[in-house]
Amino acid sequence: MKNKQVYSILVLICVVGFWLFENFYTPDTYTAPEGAEAGTEIVEDFLPSSTTGSIVHHNHFSLSYHEAYEQAEWVAYTLKKEHLTYDDRKRPYFIEDPKVKTKSADWRNYKRSGYDRGHLCPAGDRRFSKYAYNETFYTSNISPQDNAFNAGIWNRLEQKVRYWTKKYDEVYVVTGGVLEKGLFAIGDEDVAVPKSFYKIVARKDNHKIKMIAFLFPHKESTKSLSKFVVPVNKIEEITGIDFFKKLPDSIEEKLESKVVKNEWKF
Repeated sequence: MKNKQVYSILVLICVVGFWLFENFYTPDTYTAPEGAEAGTEIVEDFLPSSTTGSIVHHNHFSLSYHEAYEQAEWVAYTLKKEHLTYDDRKRPYFIEDPKVKTKSADWRNYKRSGYDRGHLCPAGDRRFSKYAYNETFYTSNISPQDNAFNAGIWNRLEQKVRYWTKKYDEVYVVTGGVLEKGLFAIGDEDVAVPKSFYKIVARKDNHKIKMIAFLFPHKESTKSLSKFVVPVNKIEEITGIDFFKKLPDSIEEKLESKVVKNEWKF
């Protein structure tokens, strides 16, 4: 009888503890305290739609979290020439995103999975500030990526985006994995492994908008980056996301339906 009472008390303590964790636990934050430093503004015209309604704005990037796949369906950020520093930053631990109401996936889901914790907004694009750099280590900003892909063609595109930033002074980037039913998943929280990844880069040029979009199978390739250029419309069709929803429809359709490689130096 005494053992049963002890067991019942332990169960009750566990239930209460879990309830308190779910309702009052607040993850650590890497974001700068209010007023400590200026954020990086994202032009409203370039913010995509969200299929989940779970949009989070951090100081230096924004995202739309998709709880069903335990990752962002897109991460959007502005990259300026002055952001491209070579400051040496100590890599922090990956932590849950305190602004994702449903809690972003724990980094342990990736442990021994065979997949990298692939940044969507690259840490290398945010070296100009300790807070900006650390923000990229929220787990809402990562997706499972094969190492050869992450260190290969995906990395080459990130470097190309930096090259364009130096050349054009400022670009806007939106990126993510293509989230769809039936994906292989890793970890206790079933973090989906996308079969393909996209990146859209846009800039303003004499009051005109230029944009280019890439769609990669989730595997390494030695092909030229230009071989993976697609119309923005194609990415919209497979993701259900409207990437430039605030642009006038006539301008949006014209820009998103075509591929113009010669406006971007490869």
